[in-house]
Amino acid sequence: MSAQKGKDLLLKVDTTGEGVYVTVAGLRARGLSISAETVEITNTESAGQWRELLTGAGVKSARITGSGVFKDGDSDATVRDYAFNGTIRDWQVVVPDFGTIEGAFQITSLEFSGRHDAEVTFDISLESAGELTFTAAA
Repeated sequence: MSAQKGKDLLLKVDTTGEGVYVTVAGLRARGLSISAETVEITNTESAGQWRELLTGAGVKSARITGSGVFKDGDSDATVRDYAFNGTIRDWQVVVPDFGTIEGAFQITSLEFSGRHDAEVTFDISLESAGELTFTAAA
C-alpha cells in the first residue's frame, strides 16, 4: 500500500439498519486491533512439554480507536446518542487503497476536547459485537 491522504480514512455507520452507511467523521488518527484468545491443550505427552494451542478455538474480537472531527451536527448527535444508550450498530472503517472493515460495534468510549484557538475534536473507541468482514479495495 502506498502513502495515502489521512483525510480519506472514514468512519461510517448504518443508522437505519438497512445497509446504507453514512459518513460520520474523517479520522485524523486511528487504530485497529484484532485479537484472538488462545485455548491451550498442552498435556503430559506434548513434545518437550511445549505449549500446544487448539486452532481456531479462541474468542475473536476487534477494537477500533480514532480521533478526528465530526462531519456535522447530525453526525455528532448520532454518535453521542449511541454512546449514551450503548447502541450496537453496523460500522465501517474505510481505509483507502486497503479495504473496508465492516460489522457490529458498540461505542465503549467517547471523549471530546478542544483548545481555545482550534476546533472541538473527539476520541472514540468501538468494540466488536459480532462477526466482522473485510473487503479489499478494488
